[in-house]
Amino acid sequence: MGSPPVTERSDEPGDWGTPVAVNILRGCILTIVLGSTIIVGLASSGRSYYIYVCAESEDEVAVVRYGPQGLEVVKTVEVGSFSSEIEGPHGITVDPNGRYWYVSLAHGFPFGSVHKYETGTDQWLGDVTLGMYPATMDVAASTQLLFVVNFDLHGPLEPSSISVVETETMTEVARLGSGLRPHGGRLSLDETSFYSVNVMGFDLIETDALSFEVRRRLSLGEGVQPSWVTRPSRQGRVFVTGNNVGKVFEVDLGLWRVVRTFDTGPGPYNASLTPDGLTLIVTYKTGAAVGFWDLESGQERARVNTTRTIPHGVVVTPDGEYAFVTLEGIGDEPGTVEVYRISSAELLGVVDVGRQAGGLAFWKME
Repeated sequence: MGSPPVTERSDEPGDWGTPVAVNILRGCILTIVLGSTIIVGLASSGRSYYIYVCAESEDEVAVVRYGPQGLEVVKTVEVGSFSSEIEGPHGITVDPNGRYWYVSLAHGFPFGSVHKYETGTDQWLGDVTLGMYPATMDVAASTQLLFVVNFDLHGPLEPSSISVVETETMTEVARLGSGLRPHGGRLSLDETSFYSVNVMGFDLIETDALSFEVRRRLSLGEGVQPSWVTRPSRQGRVFVTGNNVGKVFEVDLGLWRVVRTFDTGPGPYNASLTPDGLTLIVTYKTGAAVGFWDLESGQERARVNTTRTIPHGVVVTPDGEYAFVTLEGIGDEPGTVEVYRISSAELLGVVDVGRQAGGLAFWKME
């Protein structure tokens, strides 16, 4: 299959109290509107941070930079093989060495696919056909194996799978049974375990990332539809969003049980931890907000209304300074990327990307 063109266009559940409403544009912050970019604040460190963002209804991926010039789109990359149909870039990840990025095209028929690109040049390098609606994925530096959940969103309600891809040759080397509507998907810090959830199976799964066998399943309760699981923290915890029940579940991986439950209100969808494991950032898909949770106190210290509706993904920079959030928007509205300072829950910048912004991945800082 040929390369798509690249287009340069620049321990017990508890009551954690009431969330704090935050007015993000207060005091003496200067807001400047430049085209589709709103500059609220500039990177105080002088560094630049780069992420990749999927626009699912545009068949493109945007390279977004936040730095001394604010938040801006520096390039868009057209993805997909058929210009006449929307193939739906959904999940995206960058390998830990920062050399390649991988994107899932979820809407392919009869199956979806994952495509490999070189970072920087954004040159297409290869692809592999997987199961129905491949979604979230993560890649191990030690083995260069890519783990992909086959969400199977539009198919009959029957068990789906997790694909394992050898990324040098882009070959599927294993496919293991998962459950009903698998989603989320993050490797452990030592890359020996892969965690995912089953949206309609109501559980969390731990898979051995070397033997490709499911080790353990943890039921989150009948009817709980989990949509995301974080990468494990240094403290040995993962956090699972219960999208339909307005809760986030904290799971101790050693005990393999839920040790705290956070009542969030409507629509917790994606979540990401700071590197120290002390702050959890949550997107509220039906609540049109982003929450900042202090995990020592168990309190949500801030909740910020988003600039557009349907917040989707969130990724935290490796230094723990900033969180990038994608907003899908509705209909013909463009998708949007926001960047927040985590310590203050302050909105620093907004930029439009293609329609239905969803999956995003951190690339580098310089």
